[in-house]
Amino acid sequence: MSFPLLTATAAVPAVGAILTAAVPAARRTAAKWLALTVSLVTLVLAGVVFARFEPGGDRYQLTESHSWIKDFGVRYELGVDGIGVALIALTALLIPFIVLAGWHDADPLETHSKRWRPTQGFFALILMVEAMVILSFEATDVFLFYILFEAMLIPMYFLIGGFGDRAHSGTDENAAAQRSYAAVKFLLYNLVGGLIMLAAVIGLYVVAGNFSLTEIAEARANGSLEMATNTERLLFLGFFFAFAVKAPLWPLHTWLPNAMGEATAPVAVLITAVVDKVGTFAMLRFCLGLFPEASKWATPAIIVLALISIVYGALLAVGQRDIKRLVAYASISHFGFIILGIFAMTSQGQSGATLYMVNHGISTAALMLVAGFLISRRGSRLIADYGGVQKVAPVLAGTFLIGGLATLSLPGLAPFVSEFLVLVGTFARYPVAGIVATTGIVLAALYVLVLYQRTMTGPVKEEVRAMPDLRPRELAVVAPLIAVLLFLGVFPKPLTDVVNPAVRHTMSDVQRTDPQPEVPVQNVEAAK
Repeated sequence: MSFPLLTATAAVPAVGAILTAAVPAARRTAAKWLALTVSLVTLVLAGVVFARFEPGGDRYQLTESHSWIKDFGVRYELGVDGIGVALIALTALLIPFIVLAGWHDADPLETHSKRWRPTQGFFALILMVEAMVILSFEATDVFLFYILFEAMLIPMYFLIGGFGDRAHSGTDENAAAQRSYAAVKFLLYNLVGGLIMLAAVIGLYVVAGNFSLTEIAEARANGSLEMATNTERLLFLGFFFAFAVKAPLWPLHTWLPNAMGEATAPVAVLITAVVDKVGTFAMLRFCLGLFPEASKWATPAIIVLALISIVYGALLAVGQRDIKRLVAYASISHFGFIILGIFAMTSQGQSGATLYMVNHGISTAALMLVAGFLISRRGSRLIADYGGVQKVAPVLAGTFLIGGLATLSLPGLAPFVSEFLVLVGTFARYPVAGIVATTGIVLAALYVLVLYQRTMTGPVKEEVRAMPDLRPRELAVVAPLIAVLLFLGVFPKPLTDVVNPAVRHTMSDVQRTDPQPEVPVQNVEAAK
């Protein structure tokens, strides 16, 4: 039997989470180093998965299949395509930086209420989320995916509610209430979406007789499985609703600013750069793969919602006074671009959407983690409490600027490639939607540059005069992320080679081809 590489890639952080949680309370530093080591081993395994994946080979590779709940046809079935491989690599890449950035975020906190935060639990929960997210990118059994989709909410709930940001205004009781509200809102929104998805999963089983994504797709292709039009549309809506909450898509987005605002900066990165990608990934794998006709039927409405997300998120980011909430609303706008690319139903749009998932994860991690370092020095998330930081902490200001420029998709940085492909793919089929989406680019430049101007330039405020620059541990977090942004900005080929064949399979699922350019024949001949 071949080595179960996909299982191992998810099992290592799961076992590491258990071991980290078991470290004695007096050995906090040991728990941190154990978590970091486990995350690095997982990164190595993810690198092996990436290296062993053959872009020109079978659609799903490194497959594993074992009977799980035999009476209901549920199997432990894994396999990766190019999209899954890219997102596994993203997840495994970011977790070590999340662990390193949160090195002191869960240290014991003594206040007048004598509240104590278990360091081991913080890092164990991060590793458990990593295991579930990686396994969700590998699952080709719909029921297995649903279990993971719901289960990852539990550790995320405790990370948001139990380990909130220390920078807040008001009393400790008020801060705890705000964290609790954000955690409960996150949980309820996603639970409601998950319950609706559960009904759709059961309906799919009733119609198809099993949960295997590959078997259902094969049955539909050879004509042995037919779904009534209304049935397919209802099942599609059940799946899509859950994924739109996770993504998050307007108007189901309101939990995200609260969750990112109250969580620590590393946990905020975990939310938007890692966990939320499960929603957009699932739209490609399950919505388009299982319900191609319903996907085309719903496309006009989804494109409108995506455009609203792009413009609405960017406008609210412009008006924010809180640094972390600004990044949250910017992420809502970016997820609008991702969903727009998916449902543009063009190869450029879907390739761009997949690259956008990866590049948004890296750029948001860079910006949010530097913002977290900034906030930890001043003890405030309010933009108005900063000014002149670049004069006292130039390296911090410089890395903050690069993270911001990546967020606005500056040419030469990785997000530009993905945003350009999304817009090209959208223009090819829906030119009006492409024009509306470009307003998000202008607004992104506005909120990023205004944020930098208000926090980093101008007279040095007295409260930041003694602010230290980035420390070696913090540089070790930020520098590699910036290097990846630069590398993928000028040479995205390693990712596009892996992603493009998977996109072609997805386009085949929905029986779509790219629109042909409308170029007069005589002009072509004249050009020759």
